[in-house]
Amino acid sequence: QVQLVESGGGLVQPGGSLRLSCAASGSIFKVDFMAWYRQAPGKERELVAQLSSSGSTNYADSVKGRFTISRDNAKNTVFLQMNSLKPEDTAVYYCNLLDGWVSTDYWGQGTQVTVSS
Repeated sequence: QVQLVESGGGLVQPGGSLRLSCAASGSIFKVDFMAWYRQAPGKERELVAQLSSSGSTNYADSVKGRFTISRDNAKNTVFLQMNSLKPEDTAVYYCNLLDGWVSTDYWGQGTQVTVSS
């Protein structure tokens, strides 16, 4: 069993910053990717940022230059630093982990990010 616990969401004004954290624990064999997704009301879940085990990153065009994904390998924790936040960044943000050994995706419970004045 693998658990992903997110934290760091909240209400922030446009132009502000937030840092999301996701701590993974449990029977993790081989982390291929850790990522952040988001889902706004009435919209499909979308990839925000992805970090591979080799360190390569991938970002949605809408967040490039504003968001940064990073990881503490020793703690199996992934972070999402979000700067210059916009109202359109408002969504529930989900942490994702792909264990390549068992070919299984794991998801966190989600954390709400609201950008509003």
